[in-house]
Amino acid sequence: MKRFKKLMAIAASVCMAAAVFTGCGGSSQPAASSSGSGASSSGQQQAMKGGGSNIIYIITPSHSNPFFKTEADAASAKAKALGYEVKSVSHDDDATKQSELFDNAISDKAAAIICDNAGADATMAAVQKARDAGIPTFLIDREINGSGIAISQIVANNYQGAKGIAEKFVEQMGEKGEYAELLGKESDTNAGVRSGAFHEVIDQYPDMKMVAQQTANWEQTEANQKTETILQSNPNIKGIICGNDTMAMGAIAAIKNAGLAGKVAVIGVDGSDEAAAAIKDGNMVGTALQQAALIAEMAVEQADKYLKEGTTGLDEKQLVDCIIITKDNVDKLKTFVYKE
Repeated sequence: MKRFKKLMAIAASVCMAAAVFTGCGGSSQPAASSSGSGASSSGQQQAMKGGGSNIIYIITPSHSNPFFKTEADAASAKAKALGYEVKSVSHDDDATKQSELFDNAISDKAAAIICDNAGADATMAAVQKARDAGIPTFLIDREINGSGIAISQIVANNYQGAKGIAEKFVEQMGEKGEYAELLGKESDTNAGVRSGAFHEVIDQYPDMKMVAQQTANWEQTEANQKTETILQSNPNIKGIICGNDTMAMGAIAAIKNAGLAGKVAVIGVDGSDEAAAAIKDGNMVGTALQQAALIAEMAVEQADKYLKEGTTGLDEKQLVDCIIITKDNVDKLKTFVYKE
């Protein structure tokens, strides 16, 4: 419960910050910057010109995760289409390695950096160092705990998406029964936001009881192991809420191994192809699609505009709404892209 309270506190603080520019779950359309600087809340100083080369660095977590591979591929394709050279690298959620990659970008005189960061606090120094070298950073997927350092922070509306899929979970559970939660990495702000939004919905139903809550750090293998233990200790469990689809896949595998396939409701967040297949097979209730490719492309487009005009014309912090995916619309989802 201490972990949960900590995450809820993080979620509350992030939600309050989000409320300043979106009402914490408002429109996905970014508001125009009143200062025209690309970071209206910070009174941004003179525009950065980039390091002097034509290279855009794209720094993300491991490409072995299809979500991060999608955003890296989408950003790379967009940057190349706009005429830039691309260096796409992974920090593997290691803040020290991420700092080294920022140093490499600075040494290469990068024009700009696109980054899905390795920690809300740990990343601030690296972004500031790039800024001091005249290189603008555009953050995607995960925010940092500060404004006025990066030019843009473009993230999925995790609060809106997690609330939406939690409502589907409650419906599937019939508003009652025991359930467990698998939490993401505690250093990632998204973990707290999603957990807080899940519980904002589920905790309204007194007949729904959380019997276990474990951190699986966004990882499938860890989620599988944690779920096996949870199922053994709680034979009456009827559902598992997961902070992302990767953990949901681990949970589903454990559920199958326990001979409970189709009997335990599972939800996730991301909108992966694996989740789509599980939804079609009846092993998963649904997921909240984070539009990874769209967000990555937006970051590159804003980097290009900023380098050419000295401004993005948009607020630093921008939310892109998630799309709730269930069996009713899963056929429209492929590789984190939803097509009507």
